[in-house]
Amino acid sequence: MIPNITASTIYSTLGNNSSLIPLGIKDIANSCGLTTASYLAGDKLEGKDRFIDEFGTQAIWLGGLPTFKHFLGKILCKSKNLDSKIDARILKNKQILEAAQEFAPTQEIKNSIKHVANNSKAFKTITLAKFAGATVLTALAYFGLTKFRHNYTENQIKKEYLSKENMKRKSAQINFSSAFEGVNKIQNKQPSFTGLQSFMFDPVKNLMLVDGAITAERFSHSRNKQDFMGYAIKEGSFWFFMYFAGQKIANALEKFCEQKYNKSIDLDARVIESKEFKQAFANRTVKTQLDAFKAADKSDVDIYKYAVKPDNKNLVVNMAKKSDIISMLKLSWFKKSDKVDTRKYIDLDDLRNVHSKIEKLYSQYENSGENIDEFFKSLRKLKRSSVIINIGSCIAALGIIAPGIMLAMRKLSSNSEYQVKKDIEEKLKNEMS
Repeated sequence: MIPNITASTIYSTLGNNSSLIPLGIKDIANSCGLTTASYLAGDKLEGKDRFIDEFGTQAIWLGGLPTFKHFLGKILCKSKNLDSKIDARILKNKQILEAAQEFAPTQEIKNSIKHVANNSKAFKTITLAKFAGATVLTALAYFGLTKFRHNYTENQIKKEYLSKENMKRKSAQINFSSAFEGVNKIQNKQPSFTGLQSFMFDPVKNLMLVDGAITAERFSHSRNKQDFMGYAIKEGSFWFFMYFAGQKIANALEKFCEQKYNKSIDLDARVIESKEFKQAFANRTVKTQLDAFKAADKSDVDIYKYAVKPDNKNLVVNMAKKSDIISMLKLSWFKKSDKVDTRKYIDLDDLRNVHSKIEKLYSQYENSGENIDEFFKSLRKLKRSSVIINIGSCIAALGIIAPGIMLAMRKLSSNSEYQVKKDIEEKLKNEMS
């Protein structure tokens, strides 16, 4: 069964700074732009080298870390008969851990949480080992790709150079025996993880660690000054527009919409697009729902129990579920249960923020003088536009502007040739002579 992909799902995903999908889209744009620029620089071999570097790195970068984490988690947890789907952060608060067992959606999950609680030290060690191991393996996979790329490019340059030399010598009717002998010689030469939590459990911050290793490796293995300068522009623009610009642009657009239109667009797109959400504003039951949530919020454990309690129809809780702040139990790859998966961590600050944002938006609606249809039509349009502007500007910067700067620098420099090729050909020429 294919999941129902709606406009709200698309805009929510593209506007989520903790999702890998927007990063993947930005990286595809960046890779296409840089590869095209390398071909336009005038050398097919440079274009191929860039293609392997960009798209190979992308596959390792986006796929390697989650894949390694998944399999390492399964292998390590299986050795201790522990459930790898449990989030280690639920072990932090003893009362919430007990509540997670009490409100577990199935007896099997209840037993698995209890077993992890009884072996918390081993589970924390496994969690840390899984994170460290996956990061190291992903970095090693990239180092392997770099070695392959350098060897592949060098061999292609050698083949092309030797083929040209062959043609020259044949046309001059020279005896090639000594030259081939030289060619053959050349070819034969060849326990506590508190400080790491934000990186361990956020997939985007996971990638930042891997990217740090990739960036360091690219600089340290630059084959010449031209290579180094290219990476300086590429890596600088990549880090800024991939990891920092998105949130900064989102914050600026949210502030603009609030100041100019008196509308807060910082809720998840799936909430803003929700019919249930709009209906609660229309019939004014939203106030009752907000008050009920606030009354339940006496302590962390109280609001946790309120959020995971079966059949809780509170609007704030439902919108937190839509925003994936509260994870629902998966019945299959695409289908979800109506019960909360208490193995997953709930960020109570994020949950409370949903309440604050809804309360603020409702106050803006009350003071807007607009009817419900006008208000939500404008709100949804602003949210969609902000997401498009945000990701569009990052794509333009990574896919057009940064590659354009690199190409312009090459064309305007005194040495615009592909330096790697020039260096290898010079080396071959010296060895053959």
